[in-house]
Amino acid sequence: SKTESLKHKNKSIIYIIKYDAEVVSCYSAGSRQGMAGSVNVTGDDVKKLDVLSNDLVINMLQASYSTCCMVSEENKELIVTPKDKRGKYVVCFDPLDGSSNIDCLASIGTIFAIYKRTSEGEPTEQDALQQGNSIVCAGYALYGSATLVALSTGAGLNFFMLDPAIGEFILIERNVRIKQKGKIYSLNEGYAKYFHPSINEYLKHKKHPEDGGSPYGARYVGSMVSDVHRTITYGGIFMYPANEKSPKGKLRLLYECNPIAFLMEQAGGLATTGTQRILDVQPETLHQRVPFVVGSPDDVNEYLSFVKKFS
Repeated sequence: SKTESLKHKNKSIIYIIKYDAEVVSCYSAGSRQGMAGSVNVTGDDVKKLDVLSNDLVINMLQASYSTCCMVSEENKELIVTPKDKRGKYVVCFDPLDGSSNIDCLASIGTIFAIYKRTSEGEPTEQDALQQGNSIVCAGYALYGSATLVALSTGAGLNFFMLDPAIGEFILIERNVRIKQKGKIYSLNEGYAKYFHPSINEYLKHKKHPEDGGSPYGARYVGSMVSDVHRTITYGGIFMYPANEKSPKGKLRLLYECNPIAFLMEQAGGLATTGTQRILDVQPETLHQRVPFVVGSPDDVNEYLSFVKKFS
């Protein structure tokens, strides 16, 4: 059945995350540190741990007999599952998000979205180029002071924590809801020189509120899973908007923005490019980038009012 099949797929992903958490925590053993010496398809330097995690995810998912194809941040082309191991799901994933933070021990994570394939016969890119609206399950793992998984199959967002004593994930928060309005904004302000005026005006409003209220706090880890998890937990807004240097934004739609947007909406938050709801964007290429703004509904709507003012 559909539910059984998805359960099986989720079991595989949970197993991958346990293994990944182990690999990440053992990583400080210096022999594995540093670059693997190549640059991945989207221009990030590839570190050995990225490569390890990527291989792990691909091999485990193919061994689950439930995927027909996959899209990874680390692979330029569509990854097609061998015929004898094929199933009916498509998985888009970032095996290790925030990997530039590995060597300073900041939190990093894994992000994924699962879709049902749309065609018969040989899997093609079209199977993966689906709107976020079609996601059947999405989640992220955060390898921090503990290992946490945020997961949704479309009926609310749940948090699970890995209990190392028994090696299992425990449900710690059911039906997570984001605050209507937060007190934190999060983005890389180092790029302010390249921002659109609407963003600089919005930020000015956050720091010097015209109504005499308290300014927002600023937090930015630079590891998207960390920044998003904090935003869901405490409320507020996380932004990676387009700028002069990255006119389409920097984050990738298929395996970064779509899964996070899906989870954010499941928690009652909003996710937008600034002009369009993220989950409505029709992907055209596997590694397409989009501007990305997510968070508490009041905060995202306030940001959109600044976009309108300057459009």
